[in-house]
Amino acid sequence: MRLFGTARWWRRETPEVVGLARGYALWAEAYPPQAHNPVMAAEESVVVPLLRYGRGGCALDVGTGSGRNLGRLRAAGARRVIGIDLSPAMLAQRAAGSACACADACALPFAAATFDLVSSSLMAGDVRDIGVLVAELRRVLKPGGHLVYSDFHPTWMARRWRRTFRDATGRLCELPFHAHSIEEHLAALAAHGFEVAQIREPRASAVDAPVVAVFHAVRGR
Repeated sequence: MRLFGTARWWRRETPEVVGLARGYALWAEAYPPQAHNPVMAAEESVVVPLLRYGRGGCALDVGTGSGRNLGRLRAAGARRVIGIDLSPAMLAQRAAGSACACADACALPFAAATFDLVSSSLMAGDVRDIGVLVAELRRVLKPGGHLVYSDFHPTWMARRWRRTFRDATGRLCELPFHAHSIEEHLAALAAHGFEVAQIREPRASAVDAPVVAVFHAVRGR
């Protein structure tokens, strides 16, 4: 799973821009295993209840990072749970016994129509073309299967947040990020045969703008 670090606007500090592979390797050394900011908490409040759609079936968590969603999928009743992530360093932080593979979200190492539920938390911004990602997630879903994924909300992104984190030495680093509008997500889902069941836009506080967009869609037959 991919998250924005705490923005430190009051400090005149220029982050070091790093690529995804190096960035996640650096972040893994200091990455907390649980939700560690209000954005993550807002996202979890919507996503976790939707994981019940994997009950009794096979579930895949894409961009699992340290495996935060794997235990939740098992607790929701999934019979088999697998996580994939592009970063070996992030996967090394997962709980012992979790089934995971190092793989690209846009080139998954699974046969078509394998999973009853595919989930993905806040990693869509790692992908330039959201349509390519949605197409691959659809490929591995069974007909009638559920897709539950989230992205940072475009209105929140308009505040010019940057994707920053501090590594184990305290250095401020910045990861690349591709912002996607709600319309882009909906167009990609429609183009690849999904029926949107719901869109949720949770806020980090009652006075804040939406910080996350959560999409729940069902693959057509």
